[in-house]
Amino acid sequence: VTGINAAGLAAGGFLIVPFAAYMLQATNWRITWAILGMLVLGLGVPLAYLFLRDDPSQMGLQPDGDPNPPDDVPAQTPDRLRGPLEVDRWAQAFRSWPIWQLSGSYFVCGFTTSIISIHFVPFAIDQGISPVLAATIFSFMMALNMVGSLSAGFVSDRFGGSKNWLALVYLCRGAAYVLLLLVPGAMGLWVFAAVAGLSWVATNPLTTTLTADVYGLRALGTIGGISFFFHAMGAVISVPMAGFIYDATGSYTIPFAIAGALLFPAAISAFTIQERKYSMRYAPAAAVAGTSGASGD
Repeated sequence: VTGINAAGLAAGGFLIVPFAAYMLQATNWRITWAILGMLVLGLGVPLAYLFLRDDPSQMGLQPDGDPNPPDDVPAQTPDRLRGPLEVDRWAQAFRSWPIWQLSGSYFVCGFTTSIISIHFVPFAIDQGISPVLAATIFSFMMALNMVGSLSAGFVSDRFGGSKNWLALVYLCRGAAYVLLLLVPGAMGLWVFAAVAGLSWVATNPLTTTLTADVYGLRALGTIGGISFFFHAMGAVISVPMAGFIYDATGSYTIPFAIAGALLFPAAISAFTIQERKYSMRYAPAAAVAGTSGASGD
C-alpha cells in the first residue's frame, strides 16, 4: 500500500515537471507558480477531503493484516503478536538503535533526492542540454520511479527482508551518482535517470514498513513523522549547500560527489538493522499476544 502511495508521488513528478518546464518557457516563473498552486487547490484539496479517512473503521474495514471479526461478534481490537520493540509511546522508540539507523539513512535519502530535484535541470544546462530535454529526462526518471516504488512494496511484502531491499536501493542510487559524474553529456543524464529512477522514492515504502514492523502501529504516525523530519533536514541542508558550492566553484561535481558518497554508509546503516531480531514479522508463533503496552528498551 505504501508502495502505491509512493508511486503517486512519482506520478506527480512525471506529469508536473515537463508541464512546468513548458509553462516556464511559454510564460514566466510567477505565472507558472500560480498555475501550479491552483492545481493543488483545485485537485489536491477536494480529493483529500472526499476520499481520505482517519481510520479504516470509517470505511467498514480493519487495519491491514488484522482479521475481520465474525458477523455475530461485536467488533473489538484483535489480539496481535507484539515485537520486542513494539511501543505505545513514540519516545520509547528512540531508546533503541533501529530507529536511528532508519532515520540516519532517511536523512541521506532527503539529501540525495532533493539536491537532484532542484539542481538537475541547472546541471543539465551546464552540460549543454536544453531545459525542455532536461525536464523530459527527469520525467523519465519519475516514470521509472513509479515502477521502483511499486516493486519495492511488492518484494517487501512477498519476500520479506525489507532492510536488504532498502540497502540495495541506497546502493543503486549511489551507483547512479557515480555514473552521473563519470559519463558526460546527455548520455550521463539518461544513465542516471535509468539507474536512479528505480530507487528514487522506493525508500518510502521500505522505511515505513520497517518502522511499522519493528515499533508497531500505535505510535507510527509520530515516529514516522519524526523520521521524515530527518529526511526533510537532509533536503534543507543539501539544496542550499549545492547552490553555494556551485557559486564558488562553477561546478556541481563536489556537491554531487558528497551526495553519492553519503549513500554508501546509508546502505550499510540499513543493511545492519537487525530485522529478524526485532521485526514482528519474524516473531515466533509462541510469542505472547496482546494489546497492552510493551517496553521500548
